[in-house]
Amino acid sequence: MSATSSMAERADAYELRKMRELDVLIADSALFTMADGINQEGVGAKLVRENPGKYMLMGDDPRLPKMPARPTLIDFFKYRFGPAQHLLQSAAHARDTGQPEKIQLACLLHDIAVLAFIRGDHGYWGAQLVEPYVEEELTWAIRTHQALRFYPDESVGYEYPEAYVKLFGPNYKPDPYIEDEYKRARGHKWYMTGRTITICDIYAFDPNKKVKLEEFTDVIGRHFRQPKEGLGYDNSPVAHMWRSMIRPTKFL
Repeated sequence: MSATSSMAERADAYELRKMRELDVLIADSALFTMADGINQEGVGAKLVRENPGKYMLMGDDPRLPKMPARPTLIDFFKYRFGPAQHLLQSAAHARDTGQPEKIQLACLLHDIAVLAFIRGDHGYWGAQLVEPYVEEELTWAIRTHQALRFYPDESVGYEYPEAYVKLFGPNYKPDPYIEDEYKRARGHKWYMTGRTITICDIYAFDPNKKVKLEEFTDVIGRHFRQPKEGLGYDNSPVAHMWRSMIRPTKFL
């Protein structure tokens, strides 16, 4: 590695070196490498060729905390979701402003796809992740909050977030499918459920305020239908998504 190597190149080299110290080989997903113009075809064969005697990872990633045999939603918060203060503060905002428990749960879950799965279309992914385990109204609200957050509603005091002006620029316009979703949601019977998520959403959370997950243990217990087999192993239509978060670097 030359003295002129970039920080990114040094980080990549360090990651490769640490990976080679493991007993197994770990390949990044095609989505992960696509933006770098890396063709995934042949990546596995190349890694095996460069690391004789080692095999591709097909089980738990040794770099991650091991999940329980029957993982619960709380286990995912602890061991797989990224920093969750945004979700916890949003749920606390809902609780502290007198929202019912099911709205508190919706706020706790509304961005889980961002924390552990994928950012793009996170409302749709998040809704799909929890669909078998919560009321249909909450699934609908989590999905549609993705569109509603871009559109003010003066009647309930919701303004376009200043954070979005900083993040996306003053001239950003949502994609047509988002605008269509908003128009459909506007006249829906559960509009205010989805809108309430945007009202309780904390767009710039307080770094000095710490909300604990344990404050919502009872809410989760009462309103999230935890499968006895564990998330990822209950043969639901979304079990594979939870398994992907349990083993995010599994080769196949």
